[in-house]
Amino acid sequence: MARERTLRELAAVPIAEVGVAPKLRPRLEAMGLATVLDVLQHYPRRYHDRTRSAEIASLQPGDEVTVVGEVRRIAGRRTRNRRFLVEAVVGEDAAAVDVAFFNQAWREKQLPEGTEVALFGKVDLFRGRLRFTNPVVDVLGRAGQARTGVVVPIYPQSGKADVSTWEIQPVVAAALEWAGPLVEPLPAAVLGELKLVGRTAAYHDVHRPAAPDDARRARRRLRFDEFLRMQIGLVAGKRAVEAAGGGIAHDVDGPLVARFLASLPFDLTGDQRRAVDAVSADMARSVPMHRLLQGEVGSGKTLVALAALLIAVQGGHQGALMAPTEVLAEQIHGVARELLGDLTVASADTLTGERPLAVALLTNRTPAAERRRLAEGLRDGTVDVVVGTHALLYGDAPFRDLGIAVIDEQHRFGVEQRALLRGSAAPVAGGEAAGDGTRDGDGGGAGGIPDVLVMTATPIPRTAAMLVYGDLDRSELREMPPGRTPVTTRVVTADDRGRAGAYERLRAEVGAGHQAYVVCPLVEGSERVEARAAVEEYERLGAEELSGLRVGLLHGQMPAADKERAMAEFRAGTVDVLVATTVIEVGVDVPNATVMVVEDAHRFGLSQLHQLRGRVGRGGGSSWCFLVADSTTPGSEARMEAMAESGDGFLLAERDLEIRGAGEVFGERQAGMGDLKLGRLPRDARYVEFARSTAEGILDTDPSLARHRALAEEVEDLLGDDVEFLFKS
Repeated sequence: MARERTLRELAAVPIAEVGVAPKLRPRLEAMGLATVLDVLQHYPRRYHDRTRSAEIASLQPGDEVTVVGEVRRIAGRRTRNRRFLVEAVVGEDAAAVDVAFFNQAWREKQLPEGTEVALFGKVDLFRGRLRFTNPVVDVLGRAGQARTGVVVPIYPQSGKADVSTWEIQPVVAAALEWAGPLVEPLPAAVLGELKLVGRTAAYHDVHRPAAPDDARRARRRLRFDEFLRMQIGLVAGKRAVEAAGGGIAHDVDGPLVARFLASLPFDLTGDQRRAVDAVSADMARSVPMHRLLQGEVGSGKTLVALAALLIAVQGGHQGALMAPTEVLAEQIHGVARELLGDLTVASADTLTGERPLAVALLTNRTPAAERRRLAEGLRDGTVDVVVGTHALLYGDAPFRDLGIAVIDEQHRFGVEQRALLRGSAAPVAGGEAAGDGTRDGDGGGAGGIPDVLVMTATPIPRTAAMLVYGDLDRSELREMPPGRTPVTTRVVTADDRGRAGAYERLRAEVGAGHQAYVVCPLVEGSERVEARAAVEEYERLGAEELSGLRVGLLHGQMPAADKERAMAEFRAGTVDVLVATTVIEVGVDVPNATVMVVEDAHRFGLSQLHQLRGRVGRGGGSSWCFLVADSTTPGSEARMEAMAESGDGFLLAERDLEIRGAGEVFGERQAGMGDLKLGRLPRDARYVEFARSTAEGILDTDPSLARHRALAEEVEDLLGDDVEFLFKS
């Protein structure tokens, strides 16, 4: 009986060992098919059911069908109106059908006589003969390779590497034969409960199904495996961190948070209170907190973050808040100083025994002398909270005792950058904590792992969050604070008439003393992309639609000082209209802005459009967002309709996922997303849930996967060496 092999073993075998011809090997490798596992995981994109395809002899005008036959004749020529026409005859036994390809000259080379093809399209009657016009074509093989009465897999092909599906089919067959039986990583009980076929059958039937149902069952099993590998890694990682401890058990009953909340001129929303309570419960434990706080634009995430920072400070630790842009960091710093300005902390160096709570700012624009003073304050503990950008990561912030790191708009930072911030928590040797120097709990003490709170104003669908952020606990802010008025959103056409209405409203609002934004997708014009550019629009609008108004310009390629000057003038009200790129997407808070015009809105994703729209309507009055769009594709049209219909960021996130898919929606935190060859969100939401519960059940009874070594290997190979430690017995 043949020995069962693991996926790791298949990944170690080059395709040369299974008899792939030397001339074909480099072309397959150019497609990423270098090993037996690569080949077996190069799944068919669809199947031709040769057991059910129509016979050419039975075709009737108006039929929309698939037929299979051999190319018997093919030739190309120019028509009278100079269009290139390729005409072919495809036959099956004694019957034949004509095929016409307009403006597809390459078909003549692709389909030489003798090629076996599958055609899908509508049959017409042309000059008394049946004809397909521009049908969908799959090349099944060359003469003599015809197979009847079977389900034929059609593989993703590569024009660049010049590899067709009929060349891939025998390579897959050879790989299947070499692989033989495979190790089954799942317990029989799981297979039975979820009605999953075995792994060996799954890999065989996904490539060589006897019937369409076999292929569907195989893909179901392999799709589940993809999600399970990710969930095992996420659940195991979360549990490993919890088991290791090493965190800081913070003093959550100290006076600072209570004083801060009592000083606010408004009440927290119910969601904010629940989020603060969840953060407090996390920080009271000696297990490092890993929590994701997601909420609507303007839902009050910053207040929750400030409460978390104060929990750390009131126990004698320090807090850091990292933002992705200088504009956002400076704005958060201003809010923090305003809201925390009256708070004090214990100090043995003053007559009163206390000093003002110190909030500092660190960005790439911070002068050298100020950097030195800030660094000294962080070393000796006299700086309690620092707000900054990437500059926090690279040696300029030597924390004496970092108790919490808050990362705002976390999707803009890579995993490595977040790890760097946490790694900067090592205290200065021999140092004592700032404040009263006390520590709480057995997980505290110098060198304790800081808590991490990551925030985003781009809501993430629940199932997607389970997949991509499954190692984090989650809090959501869905309630909006009182005073936020829904923004009226209108989609207008890109012609002069549609745009004129938008700018008429803009001028009326500026005339009433308000301000506005005009957002463009590009900084400068491009010959390759037909889209509005901020620099050109700034000049054009100032001379035309916005003539007589005070117009400013802001984009990411401007020098830092010029960007800050532009924002300062807009905040101060000396600029009426700010023409900008998406640099204003996050963190810009000007309550007097009531109108936004987004040019070429169809070029943006839903979540980004929702973020941009959130820049207006922050002052309590009526506001408008005009989406100037040329909705020429179903996806762009669907996005515009969704924006006009809903102001709910969570609902829009679900729609964005449906329209664009997970690969387009998520940013750098995608460890394992590349493993999703069959899985798709939101279509496969139930698979994610099954995989999560299965992962938890397996790890409950076998935390180190000692009895599931093949599964442990697959997770390690998926996520890399950084998780190998999870499954060491």
